[in-house]
Amino acid sequence: MTTDLGRHFREHQDVVAACVEALDPEVDAAGRALVSALATGQKVICFGNGGSAAQASHMAGELVGRFKKMRRPLPAITLAADPGTVTCIGNDFGYAAIFERQMEAFAQRGDVAIALTTSGKSENVIRALMAARVKGATTIALTGSAGLIGAEADHLLAVPSDVTAYVQEVHLMILHVWCVSIDKALAPD
Repeated sequence: MTTDLGRHFREHQDVVAACVEALDPEVDAAGRALVSALATGQKVICFGNGGSAAQASHMAGELVGRFKKMRRPLPAITLAADPGTVTCIGNDFGYAAIFERQMEAFAQRGDVAIALTTSGKSENVIRALMAARVKGATTIALTGSAGLIGAEADHLLAVPSDVTAYVQEVHLMILHVWCVSIDKALAPD
């Protein structure tokens, strides 16, 4: 049996190598914004669709739980995790409003909103980013090569690939880099 493992790993490595050079300054700046917000008691609000929703939930779990070091739980929520809320908003306002309505309810000045969208054009993600900015939250968007279409973010991290798998793999790596920075700052040795 022949697998595509070697090809997938090589292509993944090429995308990762391109990201190190292209995204390092913005990953660092967004990481500093996260640390600053969490150090002052603000919360992180994560959201996305499908696999990105799972990664948003993963990030919130790393913050409320822990990453590598023991530290106090940090305030973080994900907007796709409550099926009652998501289906209520979807039914009453449409799928495009499922994150926007929650952002309007939960975001406060100084919070950080992390949007994950491989396409960069998911209407519900775009609308939530705009709502977050109105509420005074710092906005971070993790996308694929298309960037963010239809909105702006304070920090845009566009993975230079249009292959969903590679984009999501790099998004997870970036989330973990931020977790390392948060641990260093908020769980000192």
